[in-house]
Amino acid sequence: MTASSPERFSTSGNQPGQDRENFSFILIICCVATIGGFLFGFDSGVINGTVDGLRLAFNSDSMGTGFNVASMLLGCAVGAAAAGRLADIYGRRMMLIWSAVFFLISAWGSGIATSSVEFIVYRVLGGLAVGAASVMSPAYISEVAPARIRGRLSTIQQVAIICGLTAAFLSNYLLADVSGSALNTWWMGYESWRWMFWVEMVPAGIFLLTLFFIPESPRFLVVRDRREKAREVLCQLYGQAAGNTKVAEIEASLAADHHKPGLGDLIDKNTGKIRSLVWVGIGLATFQQLVGINVVFYYGAVLWQSVGFSENDALLINVVSGAVSIAACIVALMLVDKIGRKPLLWIGSAGMAVTLGLCVVAFASASLDANGNPSLSDSMGTLALISANLYVIFFNLSWGPIMWVMLGEMFPNQIRGSGLAISGFFQWGSNFAITMTFPIMLASIGLAGAYGFYAFCAAISVFFVLRYVHETKGVELEDMKG
Repeated sequence: MTASSPERFSTSGNQPGQDRENFSFILIICCVATIGGFLFGFDSGVINGTVDGLRLAFNSDSMGTGFNVASMLLGCAVGAAAAGRLADIYGRRMMLIWSAVFFLISAWGSGIATSSVEFIVYRVLGGLAVGAASVMSPAYISEVAPARIRGRLSTIQQVAIICGLTAAFLSNYLLADVSGSALNTWWMGYESWRWMFWVEMVPAGIFLLTLFFIPESPRFLVVRDRREKAREVLCQLYGQAAGNTKVAEIEASLAADHHKPGLGDLIDKNTGKIRSLVWVGIGLATFQQLVGINVVFYYGAVLWQSVGFSENDALLINVVSGAVSIAACIVALMLVDKIGRKPLLWIGSAGMAVTLGLCVVAFASASLDANGNPSLSDSMGTLALISANLYVIFFNLSWGPIMWVMLGEMFPNQIRGSGLAISGFFQWGSNFAITMTFPIMLASIGLAGAYGFYAFCAAISVFFVLRYVHETKGVELEDMKG
């Protein structure tokens, strides 16, 4: 038996060839894929507690610090675009394996770096891994999950992302607490902020090992003319009869345009223009970032310290926000296949617009202390804290998980890889722009101005969802229209 054979994860009650769905097997391989989401979250969140350490170690100004933080996102944009296309050639699973390797290299190198240039190189490598995992994990899950529970299984990806973020926040908090500060020297003579990066090597190693025990996506196998292998995997997933039927359905969905997928498929051959579905994917990917969520993820500790909280309190607030996010994702998981994707998106947009607006009210009231630092009154500090956490709840109830669910399932088989590549590129490009500009906005128009911009974008996204997004709940991937 080869390492990639799906029989490794068979359960005694559901052997291959039986005419029944093997839910245990489906759940296990989806959970393996979501470790990529966990690392996506951990790698994105670990920077949160290391900003001061990076500034001191590399003697960087606000612009340099902003680029140190945002540099990973350049790799993310390239990784998402490249993985989406390469996955159509080499497979979804192979792209996840390469992302695991890059996660390991980046975690080690980011901690050992002695200069900004060296640090940026390793963070860009980590970005390639995050970008690849961000599009390949939901794509893989969508292509192995039954339509009736695809939304719930895909939402596990976002739960994993938030668990990764929370694990990074908690790890950062504990390391800073044990050593007294992220800047202090801890074990083996290295500063605590370096160990914050090295912790990631543990889940990255687990991810790499487990990927050798899951099968390739059956839809990719059909596209690459590996029909019998696809049949074997589908029968293992859904049972003999359903597996054979699904092979025929996948082939039928490709029969009208039977050629190897490419970026050219994103162009409507009748009009010569980019397909409208691609623009919807780009819009979903971009709006998820324009609401400013990653400002909270990357700069949360700095943000709360800027309005009067201590370093330890700020890091602890991040842990609480992460726990609240997980709870919100679980609610989304329970609702996504019941009420659908579109209602969750517009409800989340409206909720974020209101809660961000309340943050603007709170931050606009800040006064300067004797050292020139902003300070909030007790009542405004409470309003900011509650509003920010409600904002995080609305995001993780909606755009956090649902954007990835939609991107993983909304494109027809022929253009899924290319559609994900383009959407992922715009998602991470927007992420980079928002992250890079936040320190500049903070220094120029202040927290109130920055959050006012994010609130405006959240309000616009309500109209985008209502006008352009179509429901995909319960629709088979072979029935998606482009």
